[in-house]
Amino acid sequence: MVRNIGIQVKGPKKTCTNKYCPFCGSLSLRGKLVSGIVVSHKSKNMVVVEREYSRFVSKYKRYERSKSKIHAFISDCQEVEDGNKVKIAECRPLSKTVSFAVVEVSE
Repeated sequence: MVRNIGIQVKGPKKTCTNKYCPFCGSLSLRGKLVSGIVVSHKSKNMVVVEREYSRFVSKYKRYERSKSKIHAFISDCQEVEDGNKVKIAECRPLSKTVSFAVVEVSE
């Protein structure tokens, strides 16, 4: 059974028994909703998501492109590969570096 997480996203096709899964467990989401590209998924329940954004440099009155990497939790019911576009949502801190959870995977 997949529960409603309060965000308009496509839920996973499978189910899991992980208590930190936003769809099958009891993890609540709040705050930011970020999209990016998966750079690494070598860890067991974590992926590294890279997002690009532009920021204004006032000295030169121009914009520059910047990148940042965010560590996000991924449950067993979602399948992800390097290069996939994902949406991640902010949650409570799950570890020292993980404060986001993957909510949608698109090809």
